[in-house]
Amino acid sequence: MPADPGAIPALTRWGLSADADLVYRALALLGPADGHRLARELGLARTRTRSALDELAAAGATVAAGGAWGARSPAEVVHRFRRRPLPPPPEAERWRQHFATIDGIAAACRRGLPTRLWPSRAVARRRVAQLAAGERHEHLTVNNEPVISAESMSAAQPVDRRLAGRGVRLRLIDTDRGGVPMAEVRHVETPPLKLMVFDRQVALFPADPLDLERGYVEVADDEFVAALCALFERLWGQGRDPSRQEVIPIDLSPRESALVGLLALGHTDQTAAEQLGLSPRTVAYTLRALMDRVGVQNRFQLALALGAAGAVSLEEKEPE
Repeated sequence: MPADPGAIPALTRWGLSADADLVYRALALLGPADGHRLARELGLARTRTRSALDELAAAGATVAAGGAWGARSPAEVVHRFRRRPLPPPPEAERWRQHFATIDGIAAACRRGLPTRLWPSRAVARRRVAQLAAGERHEHLTVNNEPVISAESMSAAQPVDRRLAGRGVRLRLIDTDRGGVPMAEVRHVETPPLKLMVFDRQVALFPADPLDLERGYVEVADDEFVAALCALFERLWGQGRDPSRQEVIPIDLSPRESALVGLLALGHTDQTAAEQLGLSPRTVAYTLRALMDRVGVQNRFQLALALGAAGAVSLEEKEPE
């Protein structure tokens, strides 16, 4: 019988197909199976089943298991997917997100907002440099570009260095495409727009979110800029801090917890088995099953994983 897989994530969230999601769930619940069995159990055509298995293997969600396929644990799959960027939203969705955000904020503010159009990206970059030269407190950026070009990086880095050198706080929200070394960063899956805010007084955003060469809109209205700053803070609060190591919690059974605690105190398999009233073979089996569940290859890696997750402490006392 396969072990309880726990909560199974929806793999479609990370861009996998519905077939791949279905096959992964079947493997997680049934245990290792070959393509013929999966096709039969799920009622899928064999070609669709094979395509789904290929997709899962490429994504690192399955492992080969003696001529069959097995599912990696849901926790490991989520951990892997969180460390790779999500596919960018379709162009129509990026357009919708951008204008829904801008229109929604504008509707909440007074009509007749004072705006200024900088008609090309090159002109807008010069305006960014002018505004940044006057900043004294905080520079906010939201970047939702799927790919940051070398030209954009080379234009932004000197500005960022000067801001950081003056002690201006740099805060960046992006989609995990690589941050700015001087900035505090949060990763958000799909930021709704591209945005810069200068000292919470002036905002710049693209006139056309799908064609940045068409320039940027500048707004200096207090209420509108405050609403954009509020949006930034909401995204910031929802974002992931890449400077913090993501650790998947590991829940140990009472036997596992007692065994690992004894080994951490320096017991051998033999003395730990004696303490717990188990056979050495049961101790070895328990450790092997735990290593498989955590996804490590040896006891040293297991100790590192358990220590990082706080699942074991060297302060534990020997059971009486």
